[in-house]
This record gives sequence, structure tokens and C-alpha cells, in this order.
Amino acid sequence: MRDLLFLAHRIPYPPDKGDKIRSFHVLDGLSKHFRIHLGAFIDDREDIQYIDKLREYCASVYLPVVNPWLGQLRGLPAAISGAPLSLSRYEHSGFARWVSMTIENNDIGFVYAFSSAMGRYGLSASPRLMRRVMDFVDMDSEKWRQYASQAPFPMRMIYKREARTLATEERALAALYDASVLVSEDEAELFRDRNPQYSNRIHAITNGVDVDYFDPDLVYENPFVTDDANLVFTGAMNYQANVDGVVWFCRHVWPLVIDQLPSAKFYVVGQKPVSAVSALNQLSGVTVTGRVPDVRPYLAHANAICAPLRVARGIQNKVLEALAMGKPVVGTSAAWEGIGAFSSTFGSRSNMSHEFANAVLFYLQTGDGLADDRRQTIADRFHWPASIDKLVHALIGDEGVSLSDTRRAV
Repeated sequence: MRDLLFLAHRIPYPPDKGDKIRSFHVLDGLSKHFRIHLGAFIDDREDIQYIDKLREYCASVYLPVVNPWLGQLRGLPAAISGAPLSLSRYEHSGFARWVSMTIENNDIGFVYAFSSAMGRYGLSASPRLMRRVMDFVDMDSEKWRQYASQAPFPMRMIYKREARTLATEERALAALYDASVLVSEDEAELFRDRNPQYSNRIHAITNGVDVDYFDPDLVYENPFVTDDANLVFTGAMNYQANVDGVVWFCRHVWPLVIDQLPSAKFYVVGQKPVSAVSALNQLSGVTVTGRVPDVRPYLAHANAICAPLRVARGIQNKVLEALAMGKPVVGTSAAWEGIGAFSSTFGSRSNMSHEFANAVLFYLQTGDGLADDRRQTIADRFHWPASIDKLVHALIGDEGVSLSDTRRAV
């Protein structure tokens, strides 16, 4: 087995939020083909307990604990230099030294960089290096452009600057890496449009969903007070896009739902709710749970899942997981991006508050009997092993290494 340098901006465990879901499943999949040397940051001390878990997948790990607030201070020089503010927080001299030492002391043949923040670290020279793959996941520059379109002055100008500088960085990394990967064909096509000179090196490798874990036939304790009219949102509640979406929904859609169905309940399920989210507990029928040990009971017993995101890129794991559990999803166009072909069949897509409310009311009161169809479609179309095989092919390229040559003997 050849050695692979795996770089991630956040520890890829536990797989309980968007980026960590993808990075963990990729790590798990690649560990069957390569000897992994993992470098990633820990920005939440609660995750220190998982270091030994990651050793099960890796030949070596380097997981420094960083202070997110100090990372923000590193953005001050970036504001002067013209570099992206969101990437400067990941500048770390110890991490750079570890990358150099790992390349020097091991037979590193491949580099996988997860997120643009890791792109520069993956460019260290190695005489044995065969291929580098840059997994952008989403087009972050486009996400910041979306933020700018909704933000008031002066944040609008800051977000515009971030979109512009990130687009420049994305283009530079696409030029320097052998292949660039994005999480959906829609996202990959947008990246090709913005960077046509590298279009033949840009690939879509979608997320999968673990249908054995997200299985509605398992027995889950009911977390709700009543069995009817329960709507659920899942997601990290300190993430700006989730906060914006849930607050918008509670201000503009939920009053319309409650007016027609006073017994309706809306559960905001996710860790670290910021004050704007916690305040929603004061609204009629709204419960903000904070961190829960398992989101599956909430999905299993919900009548419908809500995805009111106004800013989103790539594929939403929360939508895939809900569909795998057989649940209808009422979401915005942004929430359905990458899997929008299923929105009219397995849920509803709308950006208008009245249309959104009507769809919520329909699924809370009536339903559509398509649970099995939803689950089967997701199982067939969003499968982690198939995505990992595509990624391995992107890594080995045309270097004469076959997929079977990289696979671990068992």
C-alpha cells in the first residue's frame, strides 16, 4: 500500500456535522487503499477524546488543538495582504513543520487536501509524490457571494472581499493540483464555468449516506410530547447558514403554520445554539434542543423535515439523511441543490414564505405515503463506496496504478 497524506481543516470525527461527515467517510474509505498520515486541527476540546479512534484508520496522526479566537486574530494581517480572511485562521507553523517531516520520513505518494484551507499545506515537494487531489467540497467563494447579497453594510463589503479573494485562491489551487473535486455535479459545473482552463481536471464526487445507520425500521424512543404535527430541523446551530435559515423560517413561515395548525411543533435539533436561536424557544410551538446524543429518534418520529436554508452550497447531508429515513423534506432551492431532481417527488421546494408554509401544513396533516420510495432512491444514488472508488481513481490518475493495486489485502 502506498502512503497518502490526508489534510483536513477540522478533525474528521465524530461525523456529526456537514464537513466532518464527508471527511470521515472519505478517511474510512481511503484507509482501505492507502496508509494514511492524517493532519487536522481540533477546534473543539470535546473532540480530543476521539484522537485514539482516528488512530484505527491511520499510520500516523497530527491533531493540534487550536483556539478559534486566536485564529480570528490571524485575519488582521490577511486584511492588509489581500489574502482570504477565512483561510488565515488555519496558518500554523507547527502544522507546516509536521507536513514537511511526514513527507521527508515516509514514502508519501499521494496527497488529499480537504477544503481550500488545506490547499497550501499540500503543495510541499516530495520526490516520490505521484498525485495531489484538492477536495474543495463546495465553492466557498460562491457561498460568501451569497452572504454578501443578503448582508447590510459594512458586512456586505467584507463578504464581497472574501468572495473575491477566495475565488482567486480556488483558481490558484486548481492550477497546482492534479485534480479538483466538488461535492455535486452542479457545484463542479459552476467551478468549471469559473475556471474553464482546468475543466478537464474538475470532478464531481458526491456524498453518500449510511442507510444502515439511518434506518427507519430500527426502534427509536419517541422524543416528542405528541405523535402528530412534529416538524424537525437538524444542524449545527452555531453555523451561520443554519442560524439564518431557522430564524427566517420562524419569523416568516412558522406564524403562518401555527395560524392554521395551532398544535404544530417545530424542533430545532443541533449543537451549540447561538443566542438568536435559543431565543426562538419563546415562540409558540418551538423547541430548541441543543446537542442531542442521536438525531435519528427526531427524524424517525417527525412528520416532516424542514430545510429553510437561504445560503447553501453543494449537497445538504441533513436532506440526504431525512430522505434515507423516509421523511418528506420541505426546503428552499438552496437546500435542495445537488439533489433538486427529487424535490418535486419526495418533498417540496420553495423560497416563498406562503408556499413554504402550505407545504409544511400538507406534510404535517396529510403526508404522501412515499417513505419506502424515498429511502430506496437515496440508497441507490448516494452510496459511499461508489464515491470512494471515484476518488481513488482521481488520486491514482494515469500513473499506471490500478484500483486493485491500492486496495488493502484482507
